[in-house]
Amino acid sequence: MNFKLVLLWTDAMIFLLLAVALAGAWLIRQRPHLLLPWQRLFRSRIGMVSLLVLSLFIVVGLLDSMHYRVALPDKNGNGQTVYAAEVLSVFDTLVGDLRSQNEKTYSAPMAVYLYAKESMETADGKILREYPRLKYGGAHLQDPQNEHTGDVLKRSLYGLFAGWLGGVLLALLVVSVAAARSRTTARQWVEARQHTPLNAVLASVILLAMLFGLTANLAGAYHVLGTDKVGQDVLYLSLKSIRTGLVIGTVTTLVMLPFALFLGIAAGYFRGWVDDVIQYIYTVLSSIPSVLLIAAAVLMMQVTIEKHGEWFSSSVERADLRLLFLCLILGVTSWTGLCRLLRGEALKLRELEYIQAAQSFGVSSMRILSRHILPNVMHIVLIAVVMDFSALVLAEAVLSYVGVGVDPSTNSFGTLINNARLEMGREPMVWWTLAAAFSFMLVLVLAANLFADAVRDAFDPRLNRTGDAK
Repeated sequence: MNFKLVLLWTDAMIFLLLAVALAGAWLIRQRPHLLLPWQRLFRSRIGMVSLLVLSLFIVVGLLDSMHYRVALPDKNGNGQTVYAAEVLSVFDTLVGDLRSQNEKTYSAPMAVYLYAKESMETADGKILREYPRLKYGGAHLQDPQNEHTGDVLKRSLYGLFAGWLGGVLLALLVVSVAAARSRTTARQWVEARQHTPLNAVLASVILLAMLFGLTANLAGAYHVLGTDKVGQDVLYLSLKSIRTGLVIGTVTTLVMLPFALFLGIAAGYFRGWVDDVIQYIYTVLSSIPSVLLIAAAVLMMQVTIEKHGEWFSSSVERADLRLLFLCLILGVTSWTGLCRLLRGEALKLRELEYIQAAQSFGVSSMRILSRHILPNVMHIVLIAVVMDFSALVLAEAVLSYVGVGVDPSTNSFGTLINNARLEMGREPMVWWTLAAAFSFMLVLVLAANLFADAVRDAFDPRLNRTGDAK
């Protein structure tokens, strides 16, 4: 084989979560009472558009979670396959030019010259201070002074048109396939869904396709978001940071849920000394400053990793283990809020008639918890998980900024912001790294928050919303 698959710990956790999500979707389709709140969610325009945006981030994260190592040429001719130390992902392969076309140092977005002047020798031996041409950005231009603006405009219009055409064709394909499956014409299928967010979703697909076409066409000739101190493309670094944000937001949830679920419903159902012990545990844990607790745990873990370098075959595996431990630490320290909510809900549910009837008939406590209590608190769990996702993404940025987050070699929004800290104080100011990290985080967190609001409206029985889409 020309490559060797590499399964990192966080890759395994991500695909485990994906398998659980697919199994849950299959289970929900089989039970109409579970499907009803999802149908309400699918009627929300804001919910579906934000889910579409989140899906793009998820696709990038999944592509960046399929890792491999390339086989090196057999120079000795002994037939043994030796693999490169560098661990790549499928995403790296798809955006190869963004990853490999590095400049010397800083360059502004869409620029054709470096951002700082350098001493250059002319043909007659004179030394001048000029802005050097970029090696890759705008390298196709013969006369950048006169051709740059027109070339950017032409590529932008062509990219927008190609994206619009691709988005329209994709929308028509989706409508045609759905109409064929329902055995109606495309027009009848669309008219039957006038009260659904179909139009908003199709319009969003076309707009996103135009944005993709614009970015892809410009990225083929320029650094759309500029380059950093070592000449790496900031757009590539921002896209690579998506996976870290998704890992922090999802894997931490996988760690947090067992603590919150078991302890929360146990405290509310059993009450007495069990409730007192669990309340004491999460009250004490909540009283400890979370940043200090996380910092202490991360530093101890970092010392352990540095002492046992033989555990890892590459720096990527070492950085991935630190990311996994950060998720574990965040999960252990962030379950208390959901535990309180579940305790209060379990206290209310245990007083209902069907729970008391089950107790009177001698049904075991574990069966009551699993068959009656747990299913009736899952809407709270789902709402809290979706709403906590954005908070965890922001927490990673803060922790990485103060130096107790992910490994410095791991691409993340926090490391981008940390690297931009000194760049903002230089003259001339390098602003685009911070702007790129801020923009990507804003879109990701905003989409997650809007989706969380839609999930809350659809799943919270107290709101009792059965009607109109927003």
